[in-house]
Amino acid sequence: MSVMDLNKLLKKYDNLNLQEAVDYRKFNFYTITNHSTWIEGSRLSIIETQLLLDDGLTPKSKPLNDTLMTIDHHKALMFIVDLASKKDNISSDSVKQINSLVMKSTGNVINTALGSVDSSMGDFRKMKVFVRDISFPNFEKVPQLVSDFCKEFNSRLKLQNTVEDKLKFSFWAHYNLVSIHPFVDGNGRTARLLMNFVQEYYKLPLSIVYKEDKAEYFAALQETDDENNINIFYKFMFHQYEKFINENIKKAKKNDNGFKLLF
Repeated sequence: MSVMDLNKLLKKYDNLNLQEAVDYRKFNFYTITNHSTWIEGSRLSIIETQLLLDDGLTPKSKPLNDTLMTIDHHKALMFIVDLASKKDNISSDSVKQINSLVMKSTGNVINTALGSVDSSMGDFRKMKVFVRDISFPNFEKVPQLVSDFCKEFNSRLKLQNTVEDKLKFSFWAHYNLVSIHPFVDGNGRTARLLMNFVQEYYKLPLSIVYKEDKAEYFAALQETDDENNINIFYKFMFHQYEKFINENIKKAKKNDNGFKLLF
């Protein structure tokens, strides 16, 4: 997608004034939560997600873990939206807090030779981690890597000017945090939420990694790592962003009365 195409698409999106429509933000937050938790194993439908978060109705046919994961992710999303509105910097403690919110109800204490790790509290991992064929940094390096990441993040946050640069930076944050893999669990959700933090900070539409594109998402992460080329991940994420914007434009145009919270 060219810069010109991206700008045209976002202009078309902005002209619809969707951000001012009743329930639009609410719908997007529910959608982000549904897709992000689905990638990590939840099988709540978008309607079940809405009923759970709106009315507290727990799906009877789904595992309790799926419900807890959904509630926790939504609370973490609300936290990063509030954090972005304050224009705060990100610290290691901020990253830990995001992860602790993501893992609040589904995390547990893991005992290792080097001590206990409480994944519900955002503790950094104290063990080596492999995901598929990817090996992540030694756990002893994690605190410093996260600290260095936050310093670079805060520095770069103030330097992005164009929409393309701002989105690339959000994708950069996503990829680099998940590449450190600082936590026992919830790394993907935490990294995607930090990406959303950047987008909210810049007042851009928030990205979704679509659950139906899960395989392509993992492949993009793997290939980016194998080739040491973040442009591969940028390309995938720009396609996801374009898909999200186009879907919202189509939904708005279908409804003469404006955007409605319909799934």
